Amino acid sequence: MTYHKPSEEARDAGCCSVNFLKYVLFFFNFVFFVGGVAVLGVGIWTIVDKHDYVVLLTTSTYSATAYILVFAGVVVLVVTVIGCCAVLKEDRCALLLYTFLLLLVFLLEAVGGVLAYVYEEQVMAELSHTLTDTFNSKYKMDKEVTSAINRMQKEYHCCGAITYSQWRDSIWLKKNPSIENLVPDSCCKSVTPNCGVRDHPSNIWYDGCIHQLEDEMGRHLILLGAVGCGLSLVQVFGMVLACCLYVKLRDINDY
Repeated sequence: MTYHKPSEEARDAGCCSVNFLKYVLFFFNFVFFVGGVAVLGVGIWTIVDKHDYVVLLTTSTYSATAYILVFAGVVVLVVTVIGCCAVLKEDRCALLLYTFLLLLVFLLEAVGGVLAYVYEEQVMAELSHTLTDTFNSKYKMDKEVTSAINRMQKEYHCCGAITYSQWRDSIWLKKNPSIENLVPDSCCKSVTPNCGVRDHPSNIWYDGCIHQLEDEMGRHLILLGAVGCGLSLVQVFGMVLACCLYVKLRDINDY
């Protein structure tokens, strides 16, 4: 069977020619690649920047959302290469694979975005019910939690979950009556060894950490949701373009 190359008239027939669709898809792939780098960057930044505080949460939704977006970002980088090769070679099978992978990325980013928005509404209630108990029962009992609490109190200029006086109920102090500290040293305005022996407002921070942690987590989750849901819409445009090019190439081959 002899293959006849489609005429230029057939390739350029209609309102959307093959060449036009190819150029638009190349441009889409560039935008798609930049979006993938953004998703990957936001996911990694969230994991690295707030890794210590994740141990203070009772659910894994926060970290799961970030990891989903990181995975989606990695997939995007692979998909853009497949897409460029499919468009350049006008390979219909590769275009189908490209469309399927765009759908996969769309689902990953949409799920990550929705999870972030849903959890943003729940994180305040979760922290209100669990943070005080975490401070009182795990400080000095769990190395990761202790490190997270100390970092938080220094970074947010706060002391205790709700108020500094809650440290009097902590297992850390109750099980060690010989300790002179009334609060951890990380509560102090100027952190020095054993500075927590005085809980005067001139020496320690009086505000609890819960509200600042809620605000910080909330902002991160809103950003994750906006990035996930916003960029997932870009994939819809790409899938439509890829399908249009596939149909155009099929029609030309039939012609």
